[in-house]
Amino acid sequence: MASTTAEAATQLSIRPYAPTDEAAVLNLAGADRLPGQPLTTPAMLAEALAGRSPIDTGWWAELEPPTTEVIHDETGRVLGVVSYTRRPSDDAGFILWLHCREDPAVAEALTAHALERLGTRMVHAFEFASALTLGLEGLPARHRPATLKALKAAGFTGRDLWRYMRADLPIAGLPHAAHVTVTECEDPPGRRLEAREGGEVLAEATIGRPVAGIGVLWWISVAPPARGRGLGLALLGSALDLLTGLGAREAILYVDDDAPPGGAERDRTAANALYDRAGFTEVDRLHSFTRRP
Repeated sequence: MASTTAEAATQLSIRPYAPTDEAAVLNLAGADRLPGQPLTTPAMLAEALAGRSPIDTGWWAELEPPTTEVIHDETGRVLGVVSYTRRPSDDAGFILWLHCREDPAVAEALTAHALERLGTRMVHAFEFASALTLGLEGLPARHRPATLKALKAAGFTGRDLWRYMRADLPIAGLPHAAHVTVTECEDPPGRRLEAREGGEVLAEATIGRPVAGIGVLWWISVAPPARGRGLGLALLGSALDLLTGLGAREAILYVDDDAPPGGAERDRTAANALYDRAGFTEVDRLHSFTRRP
């Protein structure tokens, strides 16, 4: 859709989301879909509208039920949607998710409207992973330039938090870890892999149950005494093979490489090198935002 002009923007109206808006909102979410993300389904949208998510469940439980509103033109055509809420524990506001086909005027109007309704309080944006996506915590800055610009123009400060990566499955040529045990886990729902030696856990990984052929590597770590032996790459090979066996045709992962300099315990240099070596490619960087009163 071509960018809405300032003159046309004056004819836009905002109203509460209605069930008849479902198809339009699904199309808006689909227009913003990133590689490695499933199409948003009616069931996923229903969860997001209710303020629930299979990821970051505890954070969502602290929020009030969200308000979701759509913006439309004089013909009634829905051009965008925004969902926002408040957290009673600290009175902070949250813009949870926003879609507008990256129309600058619509992004600005939805952002301004949510801030007006949230009032003079601390407001965070794109802080948690919603049910609309598969763990996408943050705004993909390169793919959402109009929304990024609207947030910054409204006084939000961004934080570059995550590296979002994907790869096609299966990946040939990766080693596999010996003595791996696999157990079910529920938070997040999926499988936990542990590489053991003499009964001691040397490395572990968590994968998600595939959704629409997409599997997630949520976490992989190697104990300090076992590092430098290739165990991380071997466990990654085992985890990706398991995802393939569960029906995944592609895999995604998130690297939280926002640790400050000198933070050795959270240093993700080795993790980034591991995923690059395995054939993962970066799709985007994920940002969260804060606006102070």
